[in-house]
Amino acid sequence: MINKNFIQIFCKVAYYMQLFFVSCTPGFLMAADVQSGEIIDRIVAVVNDDIILLSELDESFKPYADRIAALGYSVDEERQTLFNVREEILNQLIDQKLTDQQIKQSKITVSDDEIDNAIERLKEANFFTDKELREMLGADGLTMEEYRKRIKDQILRAKLVNFEIKSKIVITKEDIDTYHKSHSDKYSGRKKYRLSNILMEVPSFASEEEKLGVSEKMEMVLAKLKSGEPFDKIANIYSESRFFSDEGGLGLFELKELSPKIQEAIKDMKAGEFTPVLDTGQGYQIFYIQEIVNVPGKSLEEASPEIEDMLYKDIVDKKFRSWLDELRKMSHIKTIK
Repeated sequence: MINKNFIQIFCKVAYYMQLFFVSCTPGFLMAADVQSGEIIDRIVAVVNDDIILLSELDESFKPYADRIAALGYSVDEERQTLFNVREEILNQLIDQKLTDQQIKQSKITVSDDEIDNAIERLKEANFFTDKELREMLGADGLTMEEYRKRIKDQILRAKLVNFEIKSKIVITKEDIDTYHKSHSDKYSGRKKYRLSNILMEVPSFASEEEKLGVSEKMEMVLAKLKSGEPFDKIANIYSESRFFSDEGGLGLFELKELSPKIQEAIKDMKAGEFTPVLDTGQGYQIFYIQEIVNVPGKSLEEASPEIEDMLYKDIVDKKFRSWLDELRKMSHIKTIK
C-alpha cells in the first residue's frame, strides 16, 4: 500500500498545479483534468519530499529518443536502447533532485551577477554577440530566461560539489611523483615519424586478377624509387592519396598511432628510407620517412601542474559518485513504473 506521506506529497503538488487527484492505486498515481477526464501527467519517482513527473522525464528524454530513432536499429534493438536510456535519464533526474535538496539544505545561493558573468564568459569564449546567443537559444527552443535558469542550476551544483567534495581533496607531492613514475612512457622523450606515402587503391569489388595488376604496378613504382628517383616526384605521378597535411606528406606520427603492419615496417628505419609495398586496408602503399623528430619529455617539475589537475578531476569524479551513492542510501526514493 502507498504510505500517507506519499499521498500528501502528491496532493500538495496537485494543488499547486491546479489539478485533481483522481486515482490512487498501489504504484500508480495520475493527474487529470476534471472536465475532460484526460490524463495529463503522473508521478514517475518520489525523491524524499520531491517528485519527478512523467512530463519532466519525457522532456529530458525526447532529444535522445529522436537520435536513437534515426540510428537505424532493428525494432528490438531500438526498444531496448530506448528503455536503457530512459532508465539512465530517470536516474540522472533523481540525482539532480538529491543535489538540489542538498543545495537548499546547505543554503547555497547564486546572485544575478554570477549568472551574468557566466553568460558573458560563454559569449566571449564562443565569440557570440548577445543577439547571436539569443538566436542560437531560440533555435533550440529556449528563451533567455530559461537559459539563465539552466546556468543558475549549473552554478549551484558546482558550488555544492566544491562545498561537499573539492574543498576536502588534497593532492600531495608524493601523489604527483607516483603518477609521473608510473606513466614514464607519457612523460619520457618520444619519437615521431613524419611520413609521406604512395597509395594505389584497390576497389572493393576488384577481382584477384585486377588486384594483382595493381600490385605489379606498385612493384614497378618501388623499382623506380630504388633506382634513385625522388620520392615526391614519383608520388606526384602515381599516388592516389588524398590525405596531405599543410606541413607536407601525411604528418607526424608516433609508432603507437599507426597500424601494426606499418609499425613493423618503419620501426627500425631511418629518415630518407622507404618501405616495401604494403597491402593495407586502403590499398597498396609505400611509406617514406621524411624525418624523425625526437620530442623531449617533461620533467616532474614541468609535468606537475598537468598531473595535479588530472588527479584532482579524477578524484572529484569518483568522490562525487560515491557521495551521491551514499546520499541515495540515506534518502527515500521510489520509482513508479
